[in-house]
Amino acid sequence: MAFIDYYKVLGVERNATQEDIRKAFRRLVKKYHTDKNEDPAAKQRFQEINEANQVLSDPEKRKKYDEYGEHWRHADEFEAQRRQYGSGYGGGGFDFGGFGGAGNSGGFSDFFESLFGNRGFGGFGGGAPSKGHDLQTELQLTLREISSTHKRVVTINGNSIRLTIPAGVTDGQKIRLKGQGGEAPAGGTRGDLYITFRIEADPLFRREGDNLHTDVSTDLYTLLLGGEITVPTLDGSVRMQIKPGTQPSAKLRLKGKGLPQYKNEAAKGDLYVSLSLTLPTLNDKQKELLRQMKEAQ
Repeated sequence: MAFIDYYKVLGVERNATQEDIRKAFRRLVKKYHTDKNEDPAAKQRFQEINEANQVLSDPEKRKKYDEYGEHWRHADEFEAQRRQYGSGYGGGGFDFGGFGGAGNSGGFSDFFESLFGNRGFGGFGGGAPSKGHDLQTELQLTLREISSTHKRVVTINGNSIRLTIPAGVTDGQKIRLKGQGGEAPAGGTRGDLYITFRIEADPLFRREGDNLHTDVSTDLYTLLLGGEITVPTLDGSVRMQIKPGTQPSAKLRLKGKGLPQYKNEAAKGDLYVSLSLTLPTLNDKQKELLRQMKEAQ
């Protein structure tokens, strides 16, 4: 897989602040979100933008990325193996200098494979382990993808694994796949694979448990006189009735239009719609009528 420079994806410098990253992400989401951009390349670009934001907006992940580059997801395993073997190999430990840093390739990639690939750790002294090392990875998902149970094929350590992803999984939720980790030398038991789900930020919806929140702009006349507005949902847009005299700060509810409960797909949360007012541009006649209304109060 080609290395992706997350800083270049978001168009920010390596010393960018969290506010710089947040602004860059919002600007790019508006430009490349597939609901607004029909260019086939926009979907891939949007996925890269989300992935970059997931890493750079999290200080801990960003620190690992800055140090290990494309191998940042395996930083914990790498550090664990360095602690385990570093003090006892060759009488002086390993020299890890020059392996870190985003965009690095070559020596570190080969060395990393020797640590975490299929060759295991026999040969570092102490004999072959009875079990292969565990692997950890992350799987990026969108809100729409977790709105229903679905299957996904992922490639980990050269192996294609078919997963059933339950609806309603949460960000940071982790599962274990027994025997899908690294191979052990001398016929030992394979390690396990731990997959952490990461839910991408959505430009339209904010998640709170199984409920979703969205913002919809409406005009003055609809709020005063009543009418219909168009509301986005995970299943597509729906029409929603607005009662006359509705306040612009009102929050309305669409029952059952949220996310399914984890492992209980039949039960769904709600979608809460926050209204905002868009004022019209008035001509002279309309302004005069408005003045008359004000005086008649």
